[in-house]
Amino acid sequence: MVNLSHYNPSVKAAVIIVAVLCLAFFFDPVTPAIVFVGTVVLTFVWGKVPLKPWLLMMSPFLFIAVGYVWTTIVFAKPSDGPVLWQMGSFAVTLDAVLRGCALSIRVLAVASLSLLFAFTTDATKLLLSLMQQCRLSPKLAYGIMAGYRFLPLFKDEWKTLQNARRVRGMGASKRGISSLFTAFQDAIPLLASAVRRAEQTAMAMESKGFTGGARTFYHEVNVTMKDSWFAGAIVLLFVLAIAISMWTGMFTLFGDL
Repeated sequence: MVNLSHYNPSVKAAVIIVAVLCLAFFFDPVTPAIVFVGTVVLTFVWGKVPLKPWLLMMSPFLFIAVGYVWTTIVFAKPSDGPVLWQMGSFAVTLDAVLRGCALSIRVLAVASLSLLFAFTTDATKLLLSLMQQCRLSPKLAYGIMAGYRFLPLFKDEWKTLQNARRVRGMGASKRGISSLFTAFQDAIPLLASAVRRAEQTAMAMESKGFTGGARTFYHEVNVTMKDSWFAGAIVLLFVLAIAISMWTGMFTLFGDL
């Protein structure tokens, strides 16, 4: 099976955007749970994504999901379904727990779909695909690509400024207003460097004929039959999730609340 990183980025983006929009209409915990589990399987089996970086990127969404469950339970109406546990005026109801689980698992499902795309998509290939399949202006696309390449340079320049301060005995202050003033002083040369690089890049693009007209490409990104396999896998995953949710009797759409 071909790695997902070799699939067309525009097709992957379109499929995942549609999948995320569809998830917004499901309000039961089972449907997004199946989608989440299936997406995780696709990520590691089909996408060959390393576990450690994935867990690192997923961890903030786990905290958000726990927050959804907690706030939904705490701020639920007292009349929301059977009471599971009660202490004084505070009661935990079954409907509140199910609603909180549905919201939290939906967050995890959306996050897993987003990470699937992020970990299996090369930024350069994505911009080339957007130009060739989605008719994105080459002038805009190559400008974005150049800006993306500048980010590591700004990081190196920031470290150079900090090292220069240490050599002169002016180590960065870590206290209150002084630290803000130091950051402001470092930001000025970085801003000047960014303006200079942007001007040089714009002049280079104009001289190379990046005027937004029709262009040929050295590296072509095509839509092939294998791209339909990914779309079919996501559709099949949603059909399976809906079928299992209906079988358990918990299937709930937005209008059924």
